[in-house]
Amino acid sequence: MLKLGEKGTILQRDKETYAIAPHIPCGVTTPEQLRTIADVAEKYQCQALKLTSAARIAIVGIREEDVDAVWADLNMSPGHAVGLCVRSIKACPGTQYCRLGLQDSLAMGIKLDEKFHGYELPGKMKMGVSGCTNMCAENCIKDISLFGKKKGWTVMAGGIGTKKARLADVVAEDLDAPEALRMIERIIDFYAENGQKNERVGRMIERIGLETLCRAVVA
Repeated sequence: MLKLGEKGTILQRDKETYAIAPHIPCGVTTPEQLRTIADVAEKYQCQALKLTSAARIAIVGIREEDVDAVWADLNMSPGHAVGLCVRSIKACPGTQYCRLGLQDSLAMGIKLDEKFHGYELPGKMKMGVSGCTNMCAENCIKDISLFGKKKGWTVMAGGIGTKKARLADVVAEDLDAPEALRMIERIIDFYAENGQKNERVGRMIERIGLETLCRAVVA
């Protein structure tokens, strides 16, 4: 039997109820899925539905005895909101919807989500994909991120948005989509091998040097 923490629950401030965040890849959902979430929240008298900074919909105020039934009624996978792993990938509308988009951020984000969401690493990892230099996915404070320009993707690494903030470094520029994906895979593999427990990518870069990371991952 799964423990409560393995069911995607987060204990709330009252120390009695829980929140869950169903996985919504890159924040793209459907009217049917939204109706299901709303119906489940009403059925179990949840306290709130909260749109999170990672483009998830958190269902807040679930009683412990209702957790299994809530997940069964939702018929959705949990989003990885806690733990030492890749969290939900944040992506802007990109060329699919935004007039400013230069690269297809949603397609790239979905590929990253399918490959890496929940992937266990030395520390937590937040990823962002933006279709242009406006960086609406907050690339500068993401562990790994990409933003689009006319010539291709720019890959960044090492951003941290905590109390001791750190801006991300540019690792490579003007990559096509397959090259960008391979670059991210190499950065993640390097981090998996060289990162210390609970150490974010940015702290690893500070410890070993950006040049060391670039020599290892730039072909």
